[in-house]
Amino acid sequence: MTISADHTAPDQASKAPVEDALSEAAKKFGITAEDYMLPARHQIQMVDPDGRLKPEGEQGTEPGHEYPLPGDDELMAAYEQLVVGRRVNDQNSALVRQGRMAVYPSSHGQEACQVAAALCLSEGDWMFPTYRDAVAVMARGVDPVQAMTIFRGDWHSGFDPHEHKVGIQCTPLTTQLLHAVGVAHAAKLRGESTVVLAMCGDGATSEGDFHEALNFAAVFHLPVIFFVQNNKYAISVPLSHQSVAPSLAHKAVGYGMAGERVDGNDVVALLAVLDRAVKLAREGSGPLLVEANTYRMQAHTNADDDTRYRENSEVAEWRAKDPVNRMRTYLTDRGLLDDDVESRTLEKAEAVATQLRDGLSEDVPVDPQELFRHVFAKPTPQLKEQSAMLADELARDASSQNSGSQEAGK
Repeated sequence: MTISADHTAPDQASKAPVEDALSEAAKKFGITAEDYMLPARHQIQMVDPDGRLKPEGEQGTEPGHEYPLPGDDELMAAYEQLVVGRRVNDQNSALVRQGRMAVYPSSHGQEACQVAAALCLSEGDWMFPTYRDAVAVMARGVDPVQAMTIFRGDWHSGFDPHEHKVGIQCTPLTTQLLHAVGVAHAAKLRGESTVVLAMCGDGATSEGDFHEALNFAAVFHLPVIFFVQNNKYAISVPLSHQSVAPSLAHKAVGYGMAGERVDGNDVVALLAVLDRAVKLAREGSGPLLVEANTYRMQAHTNADDDTRYRENSEVAEWRAKDPVNRMRTYLTDRGLLDDDVESRTLEKAEAVATQLRDGLSEDVPVDPQELFRHVFAKPTPQLKEQSAMLADELARDASSQNSGSQEAGK
């Protein structure tokens, strides 16, 4: 993007392609560009907390915001991943208490968002998760132990991002959105059909990187879906202290992109909304912002005391909206889930938990030289000097220990 020396606004012709694309996207649904960008008046919810399919007229849909029910195969795949994800969350929390993991930001209660984010993408698409999205990383096909390696305290992510088209989980807030936009921009320049899904929480919407990522994606009309998991707290800061917008999805219109809000504990609605978002992005309709209203049932991490900033009654209210129980009831009532299928699903979840226990209990050989080996493709003189210094110190320590052993043996 070129900015003139006198900082004058770009001419109207330069803005026309994006404006035309928005108008074309709106025309597909027979609505105005403004109605296309604004979220529906009510959040999209297809299955209520009791597991009942809502009548079509009560699902929050309206012209330009209609969503077909996902297919049975997709729903069953989602349920399996929900059960596995819940078991993984509970297992990892236990592994932290046992000292086998350094930290684990649990997504207990947010599994529907995790699963839908992974299942809506095609094999060649990219996903950029947050530190809380380990279940989504696994649902994308990453080996469970590899996905949890970073939480054990290792220096690397444990998996190859290029192989799985999954960005590395990291603690710095919102940086993954910029990475996602960069990948989407590169894909567009190459003429690829890649769609990128960038995940973040409500706290990330208060960061400058959030603005930069959304603005860049909108200006360059990139195939990015910004998926905001609004779990109501940025660690201990409630949403009411971060934003007074009608919803976080309403922020989309300020950037010139479409926005939608959906029940983040209803995996049926999540799949419907995200499936359409991916389709629109791939067709060239530009970026989209999807807000999922959900809740973090457990503490921010094992180092957090959530009783200091929220009431037990609030947690109990959301426990009744549990995404796993909701989906189990819905599929059972439809005759898609019986005792045999449920048993096989639980067995698979337990097998993953066993794999995590065994894999994270193994001692990992430590090579101190890895501190320097992968910092730069070509090591700098300073790194070489530091590496040599450490190697000499380790050699002297080993020699001293050998001498001590020989003396003790005399």
